[in-house]
Amino acid sequence: MNQLSELESISVHILREAYANFKSLGMLWSMGKDSTVLLWLARKAFFGHVPFPLIHVDTHFKIPEMIEYRDRLVREMKLSMVVGANFEALEAKRTFPDGAVDRLTCCGLLKTEALKQTLNGKGRRVRFNHETDRYEEEENPQPFSGVIVGARADEEGSRSKERYFSARDTQNEWNIADQPPEFWNQYKTDFAPGTNVRIHPLLDWTELNIWEYIEREQIPTVSLYYNQGDGRRYRSLGCYPCTYPVESEARNVAEIIAELKVGKFANIAERAGRAQDKDGQGLESLRKEGYM
Repeated sequence: MNQLSELESISVHILREAYANFKSLGMLWSMGKDSTVLLWLARKAFFGHVPFPLIHVDTHFKIPEMIEYRDRLVREMKLSMVVGANFEALEAKRTFPDGAVDRLTCCGLLKTEALKQTLNGKGRRVRFNHETDRYEEEENPQPFSGVIVGARADEEGSRSKERYFSARDTQNEWNIADQPPEFWNQYKTDFAPGTNVRIHPLLDWTELNIWEYIEREQIPTVSLYYNQGDGRRYRSLGCYPCTYPVESEARNVAEIIAELKVGKFANIAERAGRAQDKDGQGLESLRKEGYM
């Protein structure tokens, strides 16, 4: 078994463990490369069917190509799709693009608080209706007890402190110092009532592994990852006011892999184009409070 197949096998096992142990399970999908690989693995784990809803926390400032890609795959793959947002903050224009708050406060409102509301079933949520071919507001949104996340340990410092099954308290807050040990593929899946659990099947994957798997499996990805002729492409995707492309000539998956192998980005963090990551310990603080 080669490395990719071994990683795939571990991730599929974790996905099945999650499905077997959590009654109300969802999976975050940001339309980025990692969560799209996670979607592909879920379809493999359950023989072409994804037996739980995908969850997108929409800040309403995503790059348009991301939303177009999301809705196309939802239709093509017949996916169950739930979208949540912090409508109160958006309607009050309490956002960084509107000039009302700084970047980290905006992330806290549009990502952290929106995610917590969506998972707790307390915020407004819409679900894609395949019969009417449109998103419709859920009348009685139910909370999720577990959520699958495409976090990788190598992507960003705070993610390296996660477990495969990582508990959050009743407020979806994360105590880094209080995490169960995970030895010999033995995972703690029994938690106190009210605990929200984040499941991380991609924790041991690297950026190179992700792109090699995308190439092997021929996984469709959003066009923003590739140079469209201007010598730039996105390496990490987020909100358009706070996400910037990197210089790159890579126009396809093979060329991205080649860039990674020769060390083109050896001294440049994967999320270097994400402005909110530059604010000290901002991202770790956001994740302690409930961010992805």
